[in-house]
Amino acid sequence: MVSQIISCLSQSPSRLCFSERPILPNTYNRSGLSRFSPGFANRRLFTVNRKKWRSACIFNSGKEPGGEGKLQGGSSEWPILQRWEVPWGWQIVSLTSFACALSFVLTGLTEMAVIPFLGIDVEKLTLDDKAEILFLDQGLTTAVVLAVIFTVAKTFDPLPEDILRYDLRQPFNLQKGWLVWGGIGLVGAVGAIALTGVVLSVFRTEAPEREVDSLMKLLPLIGSSNISTLSLVGITGILAPLLEETVFRGFFMVSLTKWVPTPIAIIISSAAFALAHLTPGEFPQLFILGSVLGLSYAQTRNLITPMVIHGFWNSGVILLLTFLQIQGYDIKELLQAN
Repeated sequence: MVSQIISCLSQSPSRLCFSERPILPNTYNRSGLSRFSPGFANRRLFTVNRKKWRSACIFNSGKEPGGEGKLQGGSSEWPILQRWEVPWGWQIVSLTSFACALSFVLTGLTEMAVIPFLGIDVEKLTLDDKAEILFLDQGLTTAVVLAVIFTVAKTFDPLPEDILRYDLRQPFNLQKGWLVWGGIGLVGAVGAIALTGVVLSVFRTEAPEREVDSLMKLLPLIGSSNISTLSLVGITGILAPLLEETVFRGFFMVSLTKWVPTPIAIIISSAAFALAHLTPGEFPQLFILGSVLGLSYAQTRNLITPMVIHGFWNSGVILLLTFLQIQGYDIKELLQAN
């Protein structure tokens, strides 16, 4: 039996050990091993070197030789139910969230002050110039906010492998492939949001006037030129998904799993994601989109997955509206009708 225990300890702390014979009674020593009895040969937990780590060792009595054991919370769980091993506490979560919001606001205010100082008259700029400035604005905001998050995370190195992970490898893996689950999530988001729109239209007595959201503000640039289109696709398809998925899924949702189950963390982060867009009329659709993004991230533990869904969703809308604009449709009227 001693050789079996030594064999178990030589493996990683989460490795399971099996024995085809029952454990002898009165087994105990000062290294921290617990007492075993013949009647309880199955599933006995022992602790070795309590100051460093704990190891669970399951002994099989011989009824299922060669079988594989599973620890609670291990590989037997669905990925979307597993929590992250978050190294920081609520103080760090609160302060970092506040720092991100403050950085977002201060970056915008700084740009508003710098542009006139540089002698740039926004009213006299061409549409292409405005599109390029918007692209630079989004790029600067993304860089500043991400710098805050990664500066905080750097103090907790080494981080677990599945926190703030951007991995382009194995896109077609059926279990965690970012491209596979990105496609599944995108289809699911389109269907769920369309269904939500139908349900809302049934219970809505009158069509509300569309709010002045970011999409309405971008209408003059949509379809105006190739430069404007490329700038908008870069903003909505790359920079915005990178920023929002890192903040809302990579940091906020992951941090919440330290205190609540992962599905609850997905719900809370999706509500925060929807509220952050400051368009109450669009809250149901944004909440559904955030939930799909959270589920896809929980499945793959890879931020590339929700970024792909988010990017294709945003840029798909821009490209569709650009196509309709070129075809002669009044896209402003179409948006207000929807």
